[in-house]
Amino acid sequence: MNATNPSVCIGHVHLKVADLERAIRFYSDVLGFEVMQQFGNQAAFLAADGYHHHIGLNTWDSLNGTPPPHGHTGLYHTAFLYPSRESLAVALLRVQNAGIPFDGASDHGVSEAVYLRDPDGNGVELYYDRPKDEWPRDAEGNLAMNTAPLDVDALISIARKAS
Repeated sequence: MNATNPSVCIGHVHLKVADLERAIRFYSDVLGFEVMQQFGNQAAFLAADGYHHHIGLNTWDSLNGTPPPHGHTGLYHTAFLYPSRESLAVALLRVQNAGIPFDGASDHGVSEAVYLRDPDGNGVELYYDRPKDEWPRDAEGNLAMNTAPLDVDALISIARKAS
């Protein structure tokens, strides 16, 4: 069996965007990532917690472009893992306050996730993982993820109470 080293993780995502400033506003002002470096109107690198970059944005092949049509291959979504339910709630409140609609929201047993689109139509998942010992398991102990509705308003109310 060829297994990946358990220390391997996804380091960053690099997206083609039509309008760099618009994309920066979304990922920085709405989602809260910090612009670490920008190369004019062609590329920018954003991160959390001072990392060199978690998100790369560029217009090299996509300036003023359009999203790929529905039914074509490509990125389904990028998922951003928040360290707690409360930090996810704060992020969702910022998204809601920015007037960005949610595409969906699910409780997967292992996580709570909300789905939306960035300004270029790329799918974005914002989620937090429950502690591993709370993950649902079947009778044999195998992971038993599911998809149940998630009450986004109840989750956002956590952020409103904290502020």
